[in-house]
Amino acid sequence: MIHNVYFWLKNDLSTEQVATFETELISLLTIDYLAHGFVGKPAPTEARPVTDHSFSYSLTLHFKNMADHEFYQKDCPKHKRFVDTCKPLFDRVVVYDSSPIQ
Repeated sequence: MIHNVYFWLKNDLSTEQVATFETELISLLTIDYLAHGFVGKPAPTEARPVTDHSFSYSLTLHFKNMADHEFYQKDCPKHKRFVDTCKPLFDRVVVYDSSPIQ
C-alpha cells in the first residue's frame, strides 16, 4: 500500500517554520514498520500539461499492509505529532493512496 501526500505550504512562512516542517516531515521516515519512505520537493523536470510542479513537498510512505496504514492514520504518535505541529503551516494537502493490482 502506497501513501502519497502532497503539501502546499503557506507563502508567508519564516525560515524557521519551513525548517520545522522539513524536520517533522523527515521524522516520519523513521517509523519502524515502513517498507520504504521518501520525502521530496518538485523535481526540475520540463513543464508539460500533465506535470504539476505547484506543490511544496511530497511524502511517499510504503506500508507492508493495510493494517500498518490504518495504525499510522489513527494511532501513530509520530504522525499525530506531525499533524499537530505542521497543520498550521500548509494551505493545502492532497493524498493519493494506492493498492497493487496484482
